Amino acid sequence: MAVTGDETESAATGDMPAYQLRSPTSSGLHQGLVMAASPGSLSMHNPPVHTEEVTRKREVRLMKNREAARECRKKKKEYVKCLENRVAVLENQNKTLIEELKALKDIYCHKNE
Repeated sequence: MAVTGDETESAATGDMPAYQLRSPTSSGLHQGLVMAASPGSLSMHNPPVHTEEVTRKREVRLMKNREAARECRKKKKEYVKCLENRVAVLENQNKTLIEELKALKDIYCHKNE
């Protein structure tokens, strides 16, 4: 496959350069296939990754995730408790209004008789 230096129009606005690949011998591939180079593949000398640092970062990420999950569960409990309190208040208010409506209907019916 030959790589040409022609950038496509859609990639001209992006951060990563994209090049058009042409393969005159392969009939199974689409002509005009666009490949984007990742930022890491542009530099040839990548520093070696230490497994201890990767493990430490993973543990820190997991710890933060656990804390975020704990906080989310706590907020959800508070929200549900708040909704339950609101339901109780609204049920009491509804009951009071129904009783008041019955009383007013009784008064209205007795006046018409």
